[in-house]
Amino acid sequence: MTVIDRIDAAIGMAGGIVRGITAAQLDGPSPCAGWDLRHELNHLVGGMRIFAAELTGTPAGGDHHDDWLGDDHLTAYATAAALDRAAWWQPDALERTVLLSFGPTPGPVAALIHLTEVLVHGADLAVASSRTELVDDEACEQLLTTMQGMDIEPFRRMGAFGPAQPADDKAPAHRRLLAYLGRVGL
Repeated sequence: MTVIDRIDAAIGMAGGIVRGITAAQLDGPSPCAGWDLRHELNHLVGGMRIFAAELTGTPAGGDHHDDWLGDDHLTAYATAAALDRAAWWQPDALERTVLLSFGPTPGPVAALIHLTEVLVHGADLAVASSRTELVDDEACEQLLTTMQGMDIEPFRRMGAFGPAQPADDKAPAHRRLLAYLGRVGL
């Protein structure tokens, strides 16, 4: 599987999870410290829209933490997913430089960052909404292995990830991944 295939699969996984989240659940807590489900889903949708805009050279229509969900989180996610998929499936997507909050980023690195965003926030939403049966644990295991082989301390220092939390070695891969990235309340 290419990184684009993996992003596509993560978008699909997260979409299945999002479709099961009711409006009433959006006020519930998220494994991301200080966030509720609405904030986390909004962060995910905003990130998808911004990545798609960067890859296509079009305006995103807002900043990362503007209100991307409005009063219909399902349509907001579906729209972001369609735009994101189309942007990543452009033949030259990995050849582009993507401007992220910390600066210009080569396409392959941006793709790994985006895969991490979609897969991890999807797993967060699954845990928070009791839909963990929809998480792709094989993809989470693969990402965890990749991240453990990298120096993610700069991302911890900038606040993207918290300090690693303890996790049972026999826990499902998504729980070990989330713990590694500092998620709480698992």
